[in-house]
Amino acid sequence: MSNDFLEKERQFHDQWASTIDVDGIRVRDYFEACTAPENRFILHHLGEVQGKKLLDLGCGAGENSVYFAKKGAHCVAADYSPGMVEVALHLAAKNHVSIEGSVANAMELPFPDESFDIVYAANLLHHIPNPKIVLGEMHRVLKPGGKACFWDPLKHNPVINVYRRMATEVRTEDETPLDIQIVQTVRSRFTHVQYDAFWLASLWIFLQFYLIEKVNPNQERYWKKIILEQQRLKPLYTRLERLDRVLKKLPFLKRMCWNLAVVATK
Repeated sequence: MSNDFLEKERQFHDQWASTIDVDGIRVRDYFEACTAPENRFILHHLGEVQGKKLLDLGCGAGENSVYFAKKGAHCVAADYSPGMVEVALHLAAKNHVSIEGSVANAMELPFPDESFDIVYAANLLHHIPNPKIVLGEMHRVLKPGGKACFWDPLKHNPVINVYRRMATEVRTEDETPLDIQIVQTVRSRFTHVQYDAFWLASLWIFLQFYLIEKVNPNQERYWKKIILEQQRLKPLYTRLERLDRVLKKLPFLKRMCWNLAVVATK
C-alpha cells in the first residue's frame, strides 16, 4: 500500500482530532444509546470484559477504549493518527481511567502473536483497501478463544451512497464500504461468527436531517449527530428499528442496511 495513501489518512484524522472537544463526548451513549445498535449487538455477544486485555484498533477519539476501561478492561488505544491517540488519552484522563496509547498501522500491528483477549475495531476496515489484511492481523494478535469484533458501513444501499457522495468534506476520499460477503471471509478464519446489520428503514432519519431539518452533511457528521441527539430521536428510531427487524427477515434486505456488526471467536 502506498505511503501517499497512509499519509492522507493520517493528515485527515490528525486534522479532525484537532477539532474534537473531549468535554462534549458522552462515552456511554456510544454503546448504550438507542441509536447505537451496532455496539449494543457487540456488547450482547462479547460477554464480560473485566480483567481482559483489549485492543481498540482505529481508536479515534477513544470513546471505545474509555468505555471498556470503565468496565474493567485493560485497553490499548491504537490509531495511525497520533492526534487521535492523544485525544483518546485526554478523554481517558477526563473520565478518570487509565489506557495505553499506541500509534500503529492496522495492517502491520506492533504486537506479538496472541497478545489480546479482545480486538475491537469501529469504522476501521472501510478505510483499508484490503480489509482482509487487517482481519489477519486481528486474528494473529488474539489469544485462542479471544474475540474480534468490528462494525463498518456496507456498500449496497443507494440512499446511503448518495449521502456519501454529498458528505465529501467529512470523510476521506479513499474510503471503501464493505461488501456483506466479508462475513464469509471472517468465517474462513474464525471458529464462531455472529453478525447482524442495522439501519434500513431507520435511514429515514438521515433523510429527515437533510430534507426537513436542512442539516448540511459537510458541516455536521450525521453518524455523530444520531448519537448526540439520541434522546430526541428515540421515539422515531424505536419505531423504525422495529420495522427493520421485520424487513431484515426478507431475502437480501439485510445487505441493504447501512452498517454491519460482527463478533468472531478465534
